[in-house]
Amino acid sequence: MMQTPILAPSRAYALWASTYPARAHNPVMLAEERAMLALMPGNLDGITVLDAGCGSGRYMLHACDRGAFRVIGVDLSPEMLERASEELSTYRNNTDIELMQGCLTDLPVPDAWADLTISGLAVGHVENLALALAEISRVTRPGGIVLCSDVHPIGHALGWLRDFKHGGERYAVRHTQHLYSRWHTACASVGLAIEQVLEPMLNPADIPPDAHFDRVAMEVPVALVFQLRRTP
Repeated sequence: MMQTPILAPSRAYALWASTYPARAHNPVMLAEERAMLALMPGNLDGITVLDAGCGSGRYMLHACDRGAFRVIGVDLSPEMLERASEELSTYRNNTDIELMQGCLTDLPVPDAWADLTISGLAVGHVENLALALAEISRVTRPGGIVLCSDVHPIGHALGWLRDFKHGGERYAVRHTQHLYSRWHTACASVGLAIEQVLEPMLNPADIPPDAHFDRVAMEVPVALVFQLRRTP
């Protein structure tokens, strides 16, 4: 059996962008999104929101739906930013929206800009967690909230891949495992206080009847979801 090619994020998302939905489109993402949205304030009226690693704009759409005043999305992939621009086009009359190319370790955003910073399933694409969290802390105002998620380290240990199909071939995006202990150490070093940690599990109702997947996934958490606060 041929091994699935593992691609760098920039290459992977260049291939995946044209078919990448701006919604949670698999059981793991559905579990992760429920946890993230449970932590996101229900009313974002007057709030500035940064989505670091915005992809096709999934969490930017949620922020707009909750009344965010201004939303910036940053992503490494120009192809994914194009997808996000398409998805967000109907919101531009009511929300100040800006999309920028950049990486998690060098965000093109001023210091202390965001009241709320979101980073959904993006930090696993960065090898150095502390550098990414330092940038996220820098762009969040003192006292501001940070919501971060990643594929659970258990999944990495079990050999799960973030894979997709393109041109009839299967590929996977390179992912770095970040253990909870590394999150704890990195957050403490960059001025982010851990307020809540969720470990969502799959909902059996999200599993298609004909799905072929590792049944162990039903017995373990599939994501790590953090509510952080930038300390003054």
